[in-house]
Formats: sequence, structure tokens, C-alpha cells
Amino acid sequence: MFRIFGPPGTGKTTRLLDMVDKALAEGVQPHQIAFLAFTKKAAREARERASERFDLNAKEDLAFFQTLHSFGKRITGLRNENLMGDDHYRELSTHIGVELNVRVNEEEERVSSQHPILDLLHKARARKVSVRRQYDQSELMMSWTEVSYITTAFNNYKAVNGLYDFTDMLELFIKYGAQQCPYFKLVFLDEAQDLSPLQWYVAHILEEHSDRMFAAGDDDQAIFRWNGADVEHLINLPGSSDTLSKSYRVPHRVHALAETLTKRISHRFPKVYEPRDAPGAIEHLYDLSNLNMDHGSWLILAQANYMLSPIDAELKTMGLLFERNHKSSIKERVAEAVNGWEQLRKDREVPLHTVEAVYSFMSGNGGRIARGHKKIAASDEELFTLKKLRESHGLLIGADLIWHDALDKLPPLDRQYIIAFLRKGERFNAKPRIQLNTIHQSKGGEADNVVLFSDISPAAARDIGDDLHRLFYVAVTRTRNTLYLVGCENYNLSYPLYE
Repeated sequence: MFRIFGPPGTGKTTRLLDMVDKALAEGVQPHQIAFLAFTKKAAREARERASERFDLNAKEDLAFFQTLHSFGKRITGLRNENLMGDDHYRELSTHIGVELNVRVNEEEERVSSQHPILDLLHKARARKVSVRRQYDQSELMMSWTEVSYITTAFNNYKAVNGLYDFTDMLELFIKYGAQQCPYFKLVFLDEAQDLSPLQWYVAHILEEHSDRMFAAGDDDQAIFRWNGADVEHLINLPGSSDTLSKSYRVPHRVHALAETLTKRISHRFPKVYEPRDAPGAIEHLYDLSNLNMDHGSWLILAQANYMLSPIDAELKTMGLLFERNHKSSIKERVAEAVNGWEQLRKDREVPLHTVEAVYSFMSGNGGRIARGHKKIAASDEELFTLKKLRESHGLLIGADLIWHDALDKLPPLDRQYIIAFLRKGERFNAKPRIQLNTIHQSKGGEADNVVLFSDISPAAARDIGDDLHRLFYVAVTRTRNTLYLVGCENYNLSYPLYE
């Protein structure tokens, strides 16, 4: 297996896709190439690029441009309708009398749960160790009897109902699918530093079923060990390697800070890494209030999700439109109600779902809507004007009231925030220039400006090691121009960016 190490902004994914392009140009058939990405989004982008360059059908010709999970699912013949979904986990919770609090994310092919036993089970399977061994190595404050009970119930529920989860896609491929795996001329494996031992097992089966395999990644950006990733496997793989050394993103001053962080990592693959030809800047802040974010793209990053809430509140006070964890700071239904009412005031037609959004923020029983008219009996295709709503559907107010008076049930904080960001000239339908994320969620992203909070959780403060060094390395290297470092008042709960 040939390794390609790509530090931040050096274009490792582009390098892989260029190799795909070259192979196709040289006559390798599309179905003889497998491009396995870590996320569905990355897989789609690879498919689209290859299909556009060579006029291929992305779905049919490039069927093996997918994630490892999807590859395993395809080879083993698993069906979408048999995937464990939210409803199944709720039914299982009721059956065993334990609330599992599970959310299935099909786009990211993962299951998140607030129940520690399911988390433990996931890690055991990802690491290819027994549940008992994972339990013995953990600090879980639950008895083995509880762990065994839920584990057995989970496995039995799947077996009885003919269901599978994302990990089953890989385990079943290893057990049965390897015999049905096609032979490839080339296999490309992206973001290899994030693979778990289970995923590496699948990767090596694919290596045996190919003429040549390339694994691209960066051990310095391995930030998912907590989720079972095994970066040591990538570092210790035998064979040749190449390093992409020139960053097209990170400027000189930010790069210098990044290099000091990599020197703290105890075990890494040595590599040459050069900044792009721009000076860049690093500035120090104590809060956001004096920072002008009216122009350019911004990433605002913190180590843990709970740290984002006070930042969220401050951005709203500043009247800024942003996305938090890739969701708009303006609730979709609130935005639809405000926009919908203003469209009605302009005598424009709006669909039923917009009227329903508008009515949901108006008081009934004679407040804004006549008694008995909160629900509108109409087809989804029907359109409404202000006049029609007043004449036939109980609306008691007219165009003289603007949105913040008409929508009297709109929560005060939402009302204040919308007024603030409209005064700044922000628009509902604009793509937010500001992203508020945890560092983990920023992986693969970049922005002109990065604001990094140095706060760390008490758990992280007790173990400042390679995982944390890599995490903050990823954070600072999202920067194209200026890095803003926000200090923490509690020195003991602050990552030492400078020592």
C-alpha cells in the first residue's frame, strides 16, 4: 500500500482525483477503480468530478466511488429498508426499559447516543475487541451485568427483526462479502488517518483484491481516536510513501504556530511542510465584541460543544447571521413565517406551508386569528393572498402591521435577534459567511479568518497529550489569512498555544 501524506491545504484529495483522471485517460475502465472516501459528501464530490471530465454516468459508471460503509453494504447486498433507524432504537428502548437516546445520521453513517453502553459497544466493534475487554479498559460507572444485558438485547433485536447498523456493513463484508469482492486495478483510500481497526481490516481485504492501492491522509490531523480511529496503523504501514509539502491555504505566521504544535506530538510521521506565499497574521482577543466580522469568511471554533452556546448568544447580540454545526442561526420555521408575512403584505401569493408557519406565530381565539381558524383545510398546492386569508380563513389583521407586530407569539429572543441582524443589512436567504463549530466539526473546512477559543474541558485538561495537540493543530490550520486567538480566564482550563 502506497501512502500519500497531505498536511493541511496541500491538496491530497485533489492529488488522488488527478490520479483517477490519469488512469481513466490511460484506458482503465471506471468500474475497475474504487475511490473510498471517509464521508458521503467527499465521495459525491469525487464522483462528480470524474464524471464531468470523462462524460461518465456518476451512478452507474462510478459505482465504487463511495464510503467504506457503503461499499460493504453494496457488496453484501444489504437493503436500505433494513437499516436500524430512530424508530427501531425507540422501540428497543421501550422493550428493554432503558432510554437509549439514539439519533441515526445516515449522511455521516454513524449513530450518536447519550447512553454510555451503546458508545462502549460501538468502540469495541470499531477496535475489533470484545465488549468485555472494552469494558475492562473503560472507566464506565456501570456494572458488567448492565452492559451485558443491553448488548445482548441490542444484538437479539437486530437478529429477530432482520435489521443491521452501520458497523454491520463492515463486519458482514469481512465475514461474507470478501468472497464476492470484485478485483480492481486501482483503489484509493482518502482520510486514512481516521480509519478504525475494523475499517483497516476491510482496507487490507481490498488491497488483496487490487493491483495497486493508495492511502492518503495526515497523521497530524488524526482527531478521531476517541471514536476508535487507529492512526498508528497508518504511521507504521510498511512500504513507500510520498508527502505533499506545499500548502495552498496556510500563511507563514499561522504555519509557524502550527509547526510548534506538531513538535509536541510524541509519535508522528516526519514530513516537510511549507506555507503558502503570504504572511498572514495572528491576533489575540479576549472577547468577540470588538471584532468586525462584516466581511470575508469566518470559522469560530471551540474544543467542546457546550462552549459554543455563549458564543452563539454573543453572535446573536451582535446581529450576525451564522451557522452553528452547519445549521442556520435563524430557525427555518421562524424565517419562513417572517418572510411569508412580508410577502403577504406585498399582496403576493404564498403556499399553504408558509401560511401554516405564519399562523403558528400568531395568537388565536380573536387575537390575530378568529376562533376556529388556526387550522386551514386546503391542499398543499393551494396558494393564498392576504385578502383571501382575511375573507375566508379568519385572519383579523392587515398589511399595516409589519412582521414583529403581526407575529405576536414569536419568542422575544428570536424577535430581538432578527431585528438586530436586519439592521446590519443581513438577509434571510443569504449564505452565512460565519460558521460556529467544534474543532472536530471543522475538519476539512477553511476560512479567510479563524477565531479559536483556547478553552478546554476539565477532562481534556487532565490529559494534555497527542490527541489535544493534533486537535488544536487542525484548528489553526483552517486559516487562509488571519488567526484570532481568544484567551481563557482560567489558565488551568486553557490549551497552551504558546509555551
